[in-house]
Amino acid sequence: MSNGANTLIKTLCDSGVDTCFSNPGTSEMHFVAALDSSDMRAVLCLFEGVATGAADGYARIANKPAATLLHLGCGLGNGIANLHNARKARVPMINIIGDHATHHKQYDAPLESDIETIARNVSSWIRTCPATEQVGADAAEAIEVAQKFPQQISTLILPADVSWGEGGEAKVADLNPVADVATEEVLSQIADALLAGGKKTAILLGRRVLLEEGLVAASKIAEKTGAKLFTEVFPTRLERGAGLPHVERIAYLAEMASVQLSGYKHLIIIDSMEPVSFFAYPGKKSYLVPDKCKVHHLVKPDQDALASLQALVAAVGAQDTQPKLQQENRPELPKGKLNASSVCQAVGALMLENTIISDEAQTSGIKLPLHTEGAPRHDVLTLTGGAIGQGLPVAIGASIAASAGATPTKKGRPVIALVGDGSAMYTIQSLWTMMNENLDVTVIVLNNRSYAILNIELERVGAEGAAEKAKSQLDLSKTEIDFVLMAKGMGMPAETATKAEEFNDALARAISEPGPHLIDAIVPSEYEGLKLKFLPHVLSAMGKIPSPLAKAIKRKIAP
Repeated sequence: MSNGANTLIKTLCDSGVDTCFSNPGTSEMHFVAALDSSDMRAVLCLFEGVATGAADGYARIANKPAATLLHLGCGLGNGIANLHNARKARVPMINIIGDHATHHKQYDAPLESDIETIARNVSSWIRTCPATEQVGADAAEAIEVAQKFPQQISTLILPADVSWGEGGEAKVADLNPVADVATEEVLSQIADALLAGGKKTAILLGRRVLLEEGLVAASKIAEKTGAKLFTEVFPTRLERGAGLPHVERIAYLAEMASVQLSGYKHLIIIDSMEPVSFFAYPGKKSYLVPDKCKVHHLVKPDQDALASLQALVAAVGAQDTQPKLQQENRPELPKGKLNASSVCQAVGALMLENTIISDEAQTSGIKLPLHTEGAPRHDVLTLTGGAIGQGLPVAIGASIAASAGATPTKKGRPVIALVGDGSAMYTIQSLWTMMNENLDVTVIVLNNRSYAILNIELERVGAEGAAEKAKSQLDLSKTEIDFVLMAKGMGMPAETATKAEEFNDALARAISEPGPHLIDAIVPSEYEGLKLKFLPHVLSAMGKIPSPLAKAIKRKIAP
């Protein structure tokens, strides 16, 4: 007779959840033992935040959930930051959290905690399984909830005695969720706004319409009506490059985002949120939609965004309109001094077809969209929830999802992880998993020895009196971090680059050789000295100068 752990794994595998990112403890040992009699791929992560971030990256590429295996409330708590990012990305995920045996909880053991309360911050569905006989049904429901629109995170808490108990029966989840499309009334209203608004109308694309089908449909509408295409600041997964329609990302800095959106009378939002500032600033707007702009939402979160967008193509009569596609246009290899822009330029010049870029480069990646827009087709995965430490784990999951079905003659997709030095240190344990799984991931650390984004925010937010002690909290230069030594300590090939030619050679080697590699790119901060001091003043002035000039300044600073 099957025990609860075997029942759970069989339900997961039979329902298509065949990958688990794990950091187990004592309460999960029966699940660990049951792995040997299953087809589940188990990926060990040395920190729970790596496991949760990897499951996020996996779902972004595979479009189906992976499982995480975490130890009690403390393990779940360690994974919260990347679960937050995954929740904002609206990806499917199944968290399996071991708990104390039901008869043991009364003793308030040292690791006892309220797991459901911790999970509630990041999970749409939470259940503590009460009995072994219920495991299969609860697991199937967790998978169904995670998969249906809007895709989301399910957390199943498994007490140890429910795991080791006998009598469970595996179930199969319903993997064919049905979702409504936008109503005829909504389609008609938005079509009228598009056809009447012309160049005074913008379309903001989000989560489920940023792959080829959605981009082509949106481009047809834009070409037919004259509307401008935008995408959200941090898209979950954006397909881009030669042969695909180009969309302009809304800027992170609110002042620049306001400039991008100025002048529009209608904003059509498709599977995204209305644009807002990341933070509140004294005397500045939080809601970034222009005052006289009318907002139209094509779909609700539980509706089929892609089918609704395709219906909108028909509603505006754009079925036969040709989309505008990006032409191939690679940059030349950079020369001379190495800086963040030249790193991005080299990536655009050398990246392979179908590369996946996990982008957590922060301020150092500001020129990445410019240098890669005409590169071969690729995917960009971004920091959806703003909690840093996502880039390396997401690269792990994306690589594993992209290598499914790979053979000696058919390779998986290459992955490039662009991370800042501060961000990399949050989940540096990721390097070990990359080596342990022999993943084709090239890690590029843009090492400016600073929390550069926070130096900008210190200037923008209007905090007064910041001097030496304050600025030391944003400075990583006093105790230098040697990423090459850390990578080599885990067996990963690694090298430092201080000049553009060195970086070009290192990147060419890394992407041509199998397995993981790390390049420590020593670059100056994009914003320091007078440039940093004057940036807030430039940003404040952008709302007061003519729109064409403001947009030109925006393109110069953040193309």
